[in-house]
Amino acid sequence: MISYAIMYISLLMIVTSLLAVEWRMLPESIHTYQVQSVLIALIFALYAYSLNNPALYYWSGTALVSKGIIVPWLLRRYLIRVHSKETAPLLNALPSLVLGIAAALLAFGWAFNHHADLVLLESLAGEPFRMNSAVAAAVLMIGFYALLTRRDAFKIVIGLCLLENGVHMSLISLAPSIPETALIGVVTDVVVSVLMLLYIVTGVYRSAGSLDTSHIARLRG
Repeated sequence: MISYAIMYISLLMIVTSLLAVEWRMLPESIHTYQVQSVLIALIFALYAYSLNNPALYYWSGTALVSKGIIVPWLLRRYLIRVHSKETAPLLNALPSLVLGIAAALLAFGWAFNHHADLVLLESLAGEPFRMNSAVAAAVLMIGFYALLTRRDAFKIVIGLCLLENGVHMSLISLAPSIPETALIGVVTDVVVSVLMLLYIVTGVYRSAGSLDTSHIARLRG
């Protein structure tokens, strides 16, 4: 029963990733990322219970506080300082959504079919680990897709946050029973990185009057 819950919740991470990237309104993107962060914290807690690994509870709590509360608060705070309208991406809404879904499906399918080649232990080759590693690959791909197709600096920060969530999902999928996995997850949290990126974003906006990353080259010299 716990395994099915983990798999269904992890699939929602693909949906929230796509929505966070494809929303044309930045407040909604931030809210969607916050929902995803709560989901990943819940996944960690379910793994801690099913594997009887208390260290994962610490990881779950850290993820909930940092990703689910602090990072969204930082994003909203800095968004108020600059603007609330996203710089238009490279692609229109429908082509962007179709291409994003296609990229996510390709990553999901590859990781799902090759999961047994990636895990450290044979016992981790089944579910829910295989499903979660496939979800991790899809989330990573969506994060990369955001970096490649979005011109708004805030949306790029959200793409980096999605990449970080994908990395954490990979850790919990490939080595969930190792105590050091939780430690790695806690110490590689993204709060400080996001704070630094947002500070730079605000500086770019003040200097260039825009968050369009294609205009950042104007700052040279």
